[in-house]
Amino acid sequence: MNRKVFVLTGNTGTGKTTVANYLNEFYEMPKVITHTTRPPREGEIDQVDYYFESEQSFKENHYLESVAYANYRYGSSYEGLERAWEKSPLITIVLDTAGAKTYSEKLGDEAVVIFLTVTKPDEILGRLSKRGDNLEETRRRMASEEYKRDVQLPQSLQGIAHVVVNDDWLSTKEEIDNIVKQALVFDLEEE
Repeated sequence: MNRKVFVLTGNTGTGKTTVANYLNEFYEMPKVITHTTRPPREGEIDQVDYYFESEQSFKENHYLESVAYANYRYGSSYEGLERAWEKSPLITIVLDTAGAKTYSEKLGDEAVVIFLTVTKPDEILGRLSKRGDNLEETRRRMASEEYKRDVQLPQSLQGIAHVVVNDDWLSTKEEIDNIVKQALVFDLEEE
């Protein structure tokens, strides 16, 4: 089986982490652990949720992509990808749309891009407060250029990314299952 990374992208609060958890639990797809200079949130564990880095240690890694977001650095390293692929040929990663573009460009058919969106953007604030995000920080994030960028699927991913409207979990799960099956069928046809 050829290796694939299921790249989950879209705006904050659209369900990327929920879908990643589903792929991890149901399909046993390991998550690619990414790097950040952001301090851990309550309950987050170094080398499980992220590699929590200082500004200096962040610069010492070999990145496929990295980005500044809300005054912190985020990135995914080539080493992190390989560590995940050692566990399984099917893995997941959550990225912003800029990172998803990079994965699509650099990894080609190995990257299966899934863009998550919602039809009622005003519900996002409620989703974020339910998960425990700081309300003031969330409002700042929603006013950022990065947030505005991630509202829409980038032109370069149109026709490549699978667009999933995540208003209803059962429908979303069904669409995700179909995307995984389609990727595996395509993989078998290639062999």
